[in-house]
Amino acid sequence: PRSDEPLMKRTVLIANTSNMPVAAREASVYTGITIAEYFRDMGMSVAVMADSTSRWAEAMREISGRLEEMPGEEGYPAYLGAKIASFYERAGRVICLGSDEREGMLSVIGAVSPPGGDLSDPVVQATLRVVKVFWSLEDKLAAMRHFPAISWLNSYSLYSDSLENYFKENVTADFVKNERTAMMLLQNEAELWEIVRLVGVDALSEKDQLILEVSRSIREDFLHQNAFHDVDTYT
Repeated sequence: PRSDEPLMKRTVLIANTSNMPVAAREASVYTGITIAEYFRDMGMSVAVMADSTSRWAEAMREISGRLEEMPGEEGYPAYLGAKIASFYERAGRVICLGSDEREGMLSVIGAVSPPGGDLSDPVVQATLRVVKVFWSLEDKLAAMRHFPAISWLNSYSLYSDSLENYFKENVTADFVKNERTAMMLLQNEAELWEIVRLVGVDALSEKDQLILEVSRSIREDFLHQNAFHDVDTYT
């Protein structure tokens, strides 16, 4: 529930370092999600940030190797996909049992850090088969001091169609249309920058130059974190 308490007083931190036993590294993820379910069953809305599930998968790979189990792709256990799916499936909205009517929610955000940013990594692919929202972080955006460094071209949400009526009723009637137009402009901007790097901005038509300016406005005014904003400063 909302309160005036500091964030750390409403946070449970499960710390696990790489020099800890491999069994503890694997158990830390389950410990965190179990504690979250405890507060969810009290009728609270809980968010779990697992950073990172790649290290968790590496711990499973090490344990599987010691047990001499049949390895799967890149040495990960064959049940890697099932383990990741069972973890994310514990998220959701529930009506709690008991005398009073309690409704709890549990959201899970898992960070995947594949070696070298390779999205074909088995952990990444197993995660993408389960989750419906994907935020792709790019080091190029971070180098440009663009925060949050979330790639708008590679990220996606499969909940967009389900939320379309909500946006129309609670935000604005043309929200979905504006969102798709903005994404189209950003996609066109990425294609135009390939031309700009070769021949320069002056070689573009006035229409293409306008697309670059509008896209820059979208990036800087809507997608960029503002250090002088009352909320953005602390998020």
